[in-house]
Amino acid sequence: TFMLSSAASASKPTPCSAPPRRASPTQKSMSNIGIPIKVLHDAEGHTVTVELKNGEVYRGKLDEAEDNMNVHLSNCTKTMKDGQVEMLSNVFLRGSHVRFMVLPDILKNAPFFKKIDTKANKASKAGKAKQAATQRAAGRPTPGMPPPKGRAARDGAR
Repeated sequence: TFMLSSAASASKPTPCSAPPRRASPTQKSMSNIGIPIKVLHDAEGHTVTVELKNGEVYRGKLDEAEDNMNVHLSNCTKTMKDGQVEMLSNVFLRGSHVRFMVLPDILKNAPFFKKIDTKANKASKAGKAKQAATQRAAGRPTPGMPPPKGRAARDGAR
């Protein structure tokens, strides 16, 4: 294989040691994609509405969604900008042309949202612990120090 470098002219390709390796679909991890794309993948099999940048609206069953938001819909209704409606059996929509998608409300209960809630709960529990410690220390003469013991406590701190 040959690779063009910026120093070499277009007529003189330079040899490359090996072609770049692409990860197979099984090697790709879901951790590299964001939550909106994960929600989109979870919507597969449900009815969705997709509006394109040109104003057309498509509503149908989401058969497949890709990470770049390319989607395949079946049993689809296409509503054009002028209101004209057309029924289509299968549609493939390019992700870069999508303005927005409306997904089913049931996806609010998706499992990865529970992970986010767990982290939020941990943060709120840490805040409650700090608040409780502050309240315990409020009655002390020196915050953060234990109450004095012995004669000093009986006579009062002088």
